[in-house]
Amino acid sequence: MIEEEIGDELRRRGLTLALAESCTGGLVAHRITNVSGSSDYYKGGVIAYADEVKEKLLHVAKKTLEEKGAVSAECAREMANGIRALLDSDIGIATTGIAGPAGGTPDKPVGLVYIALATKDYVYHEEHIFHKDRAGNKHEAADAALKMLKRAILTGKEK
Repeated sequence: MIEEEIGDELRRRGLTLALAESCTGGLVAHRITNVSGSSDYYKGGVIAYADEVKEKLLHVAKKTLEEKGAVSAECAREMANGIRALLDSDIGIATTGIAGPAGGTPDKPVGLVYIALATKDYVYHEEHIFHKDRAGNKHEAADAALKMLKRAILTGKEK
C-alpha cells in the first residue's frame, strides 16, 4: 500500500509529515494513520473546513481567501506552509476543493481540487478535476495527495 511505502521512506529519511485537509475531511490522515508506527513520522493535522480555521490556524491570508477563494492554488499553498510551520514538520500537505455534488461554478466546477506540498525550501501544487460523486472525489483527492507525497520523497524533493 502507498501509505506503508510513504511511511517506510519517511522513517528511513528521518522526516516528519503534517496535513491540512479541507475537501478530503481527514481522509488522508486516516490513511496515513492506518499504518502501524505512523506516529514515528506523522505529527498531526488540521481539518480546516471553514475559512476562519484556514485563516486563524493555518495563517492563510484573508486577502487570499477574498480574492482567490478557499478553492485555489494560492490557498492550498498557504495551507501547506501553515500546517508545516504550525506543527514544526519537515513536510506539509494540504487539500482544498469542491467535493460536490453542490458548490461548483463554471470557473470552479465540482471535482476541482488543489493539493499543495510544502517543505522549508519550496512549495508546489497540483490541480485536479475529478468526475465522481462526493465520496469518489474525496477518495481520488486523497489518492492524489498520497501519490504527490510519494513522488516528492522518492525524487528527493522533500528537503
